[in-house]
Amino acid sequence: MTDRRPTAAGRVALLIRAGLIAGLVIAGLAYPFTALAGMGIKAGSDALEDMPERLTETPAAQTTYVYANDGRTPLTMFYEEYRRQVPLKDMSPYIAQAIVASEDTRFYEHHGVDVKGVARAFVANQQAGGVSQGASTLTMQYVRMALRDSARTPKQALEATEQTTTRKLREMRLAVEVEQRLSKQEILQRYLNAAYFGHRAYGIYAASEVFFSKPARDLTLNEAALLAGLVKAPSAYDPAIRDQEAALQRRNYVIDQMLKIGSITAAQATSAKSARIKLRLSTPPNDCVSVSGRHNDWGFFCDYFKNWWKEQPAFGRTVQDREEKLRRGGYRVVTSIDPRIQGYAMSHVLDKESRNSPFAHGQVVIQPGTGRIVSMAVNRRYSLQQDNNGRHSDRSQRDVRGNYPNTVNPLLGGGAMAGYQAGSTFKIFTLLAALQAGLPLSTSFYAPERFVSKYITAPGPATCGTKWCPKNSSKSMTGNQTMWSGFGKSVNTYFVQLEQRVGAEKAVAMAEKLGLRWRTAVDRKLATPEHASGWGAFTLGVSDATPVEIANVFATVAAEGNYCEPLPVLSIRGPNGKEATYQGRPVAAPRCHRVFSQDVARAATDAARCPTGYGSARGSCGGRGTSEMVYGTMRRPVAGKSGTTDKNKTAWFSGYTPQLAASAFVADPDNPEHNVGKGRSTISKYTVAQTLRDALKGQPKLKFTPPSDKLTW
Repeated sequence: MTDRRPTAAGRVALLIRAGLIAGLVIAGLAYPFTALAGMGIKAGSDALEDMPERLTETPAAQTTYVYANDGRTPLTMFYEEYRRQVPLKDMSPYIAQAIVASEDTRFYEHHGVDVKGVARAFVANQQAGGVSQGASTLTMQYVRMALRDSARTPKQALEATEQTTTRKLREMRLAVEVEQRLSKQEILQRYLNAAYFGHRAYGIYAASEVFFSKPARDLTLNEAALLAGLVKAPSAYDPAIRDQEAALQRRNYVIDQMLKIGSITAAQATSAKSARIKLRLSTPPNDCVSVSGRHNDWGFFCDYFKNWWKEQPAFGRTVQDREEKLRRGGYRVVTSIDPRIQGYAMSHVLDKESRNSPFAHGQVVIQPGTGRIVSMAVNRRYSLQQDNNGRHSDRSQRDVRGNYPNTVNPLLGGGAMAGYQAGSTFKIFTLLAALQAGLPLSTSFYAPERFVSKYITAPGPATCGTKWCPKNSSKSMTGNQTMWSGFGKSVNTYFVQLEQRVGAEKAVAMAEKLGLRWRTAVDRKLATPEHASGWGAFTLGVSDATPVEIANVFATVAAEGNYCEPLPVLSIRGPNGKEATYQGRPVAAPRCHRVFSQDVARAATDAARCPTGYGSARGSCGGRGTSEMVYGTMRRPVAGKSGTTDKNKTAWFSGYTPQLAASAFVADPDNPEHNVGKGRSTISKYTVAQTLRDALKGQPKLKFTPPSDKLTW
């Protein structure tokens, strides 16, 4: 076999050539084209001519942090790469010393390219007959990281990391440019924020949290040395595996290097090397399925927030662009969820219906005047782990798992949720439409047990020939009724007549103004101008709606006609600390406009006091309301409306005070035809009443303003 090792003369020749190459490299980098071309090195010259003269540094992907309304309680994070930029002053001084010692001991001596290192690497590689040693300085490594982070295509990512002479020349050239523009401390800071340490941790902030569950500023000498040692090969030196020998040897090598360059004393080195590797591993939450710890019931709110974000044009032209901004943009989001109110809401929901029930019992609480959602509670866990879920409630599908106790379906609103029939809750739209048309609360109709309406419908249980003929739930409702008594006792035949008087299309239009979306093909067709006037059954709540929508309807009445879009955030700040804006206004600001007058809202509230047992300020409720336990529970001014659908398929209650509005429901999402039964028909009333009572404890008992005479008599 031929011995490929150089002779003594050959080694001298190699050293001479290494010196020449190092000189040529520096000359070529300093004088890009003429130096190399003049020396006859055509390939090098051509390569340099095609290279950029300045490093373009696209902001690296950063983690978005999401908090509750106190700005401190973590909700979750969103990231592609777990990373958070921090200044050098917020890092332990040991980590900067350790990274220099392990990766580039001459960092403070060279100007981006280490000439001695280039020569040494050339000789070593020639002797080995291949690439056995590199000459990458910290600055060159940072250039490579910046090019990697700027890559938007697989080709760009490959070009940033492939082992070629062209890539190395590009790194050298750009490293010199970076050194001319940035100080050594700035380069070090950027390097430590960009380096990959393994376990999806990019940058020293993430690495410190993942491996030691502590801020980067608190890293000890041996911890910093361990992390610095990972940069070269995160998988090979991973300390999280059972055999930590490789990680230990690498850490001790870094400590020895720190001693060698004078960063630490011999005593410090001895002490650090004698320390055992003690990890405190943590996996940062990512997305809504990993909402922080004991707050996993917040996942449904998180899901609503994420869907809201994807609808905001401030974050990109397409849904994909917006989601990328969420996962890469490094935002700090303070949401509107109130941990205290969420706790009350969740407690009262679970008191009534366990997580192991096929019936979903949920509640949404909204702040009138802002539209901010302060609570979203439901008797489910937001989780993908559904192997042990209960059986489907439809006997024909017993081999199918139900969506309880675990699900990621948006049961309260947002996404592709269809919602649930809201029953008599929809009478609020007819009431508001009538008041807006100028009809007073005292408007009276004789309400028979069954009423033959003008609306044409297909044959069925509620038809009289070709006409729709709804009836009341009780014979005791027969007689003259007003808006007060009709709303308080939920008299169907009164409200159908009121709807005929004002026009069903006006009630439908009112619902649209208040934020209802038509989710089914049937509803979309019936809501069109050519069909809405004949949609008589609309007032009895045959259309689907979500708890978020219904809660916000009543929040709008509580805000005296000021409609605000449902909003899950208080503030959104970018990595620069500035508030995110769109068209000159903060993205997190309430988006409100008036949909009806204060007097219309006050009149509607005066009627809506009747169901709760609080009683009207101006007229007679005509007897007991449908939900008198609400005032009895709260003992403060309250208004609202119950809603039960045909055959008890769903049962709702929505209530409000001037400060808060809430809507609760019970239904079977898997089997919409499943009867909730009489025992569950009242639980939404108690859930809302108890939640509002507890949420408002200690707050003033604000009164409602009565309506004018014009809309009263």
